[in-house]
Amino acid sequence: MKYFVAAGEDRRLTADARQQLPGSFIELSDGVTHYELRGPEDGDLVVMAGGLTIPLFYWDSLATELNARGLRTLTCSAYGRGYSDRVRARYDETLFARQLAELTERLGLAGRPLHLVGTSMGALVAMTYTAQHPAAVSTLTIVGPAGLAESRLTSPHRLLRSDLLAGFVARRRGRQILQGHLGHNVRDPELGAELTEMVLDAFRFEGSLYAVFDTLQHLPVSGRDDLFRQTGALGIPTLLLWGDEDAVTPLAQFDTARTLLRPRHHHVIPECGHMAPFERPREVADQLVPFVAAPIERLDS
Repeated sequence: MKYFVAAGEDRRLTADARQQLPGSFIELSDGVTHYELRGPEDGDLVVMAGGLTIPLFYWDSLATELNARGLRTLTCSAYGRGYSDRVRARYDETLFARQLAELTERLGLAGRPLHLVGTSMGALVAMTYTAQHPAAVSTLTIVGPAGLAESRLTSPHRLLRSDLLAGFVARRRGRQILQGHLGHNVRDPELGAELTEMVLDAFRFEGSLYAVFDTLQHLPVSGRDDLFRQTGALGIPTLLLWGDEDAVTPLAQFDTARTLLRPRHHHVIPECGHMAPFERPREVADQLVPFVAAPIERLDS
């Protein structure tokens, strides 16, 4: 799809603009990445991979919980999200996995084992990273993963097959489609409003809708059973979490995910929608902390 700037994208991510923005920035091979590394320096490292639209601020409450319990956290905005560059590249899991690999390497973290967390589309990125760097991943936590159910946002696949048609739809109705998608993510209307404001604020930067729709074209979020199966065969200790009222990646896919991933532990979070780390950070931490603290033994594949 040809790069475009949509109506309402009235800001540019420049070096001067970033001086006024919170967080840290680093130049990687594909572009500048917005990241935050926090928590006790001697704590085990938890690296988080986010979903289709979210900036790193999505993880703030969970990171605070994990830092208070002795874990170090690394969060970043994927390219095209938050304050990371809107790169003119193919937005697929290879791009996002490379971003994580380069970020940990440039920050001097590549030599230490990490605990990888992926939510929604980020679960596919996390599984791709794990397949590429299995020795680097001590544990894998998957939360409400995309890949098994038909997504609300990507159901009209025929629209996305054509660059011309996808670009037309993205320009004309992209923001409306995005806001409709965000409305399905969380149960609590107040949290939903907070999420929408967080995401749409960053979507004022040029190239944001282009990045989302190019991702929808090139990163399949359904029919990914093989990726789940291959991840399960790696023998890496895995935790599977899901909100019981997830309207984006329905709980009906939970048993399929369990069969394919063969997680060591699994848990359904009650009264929770699609974005458990954002909606229920304490409950996610309650599951994650003892899981990453347990002795790490690879399972037989």
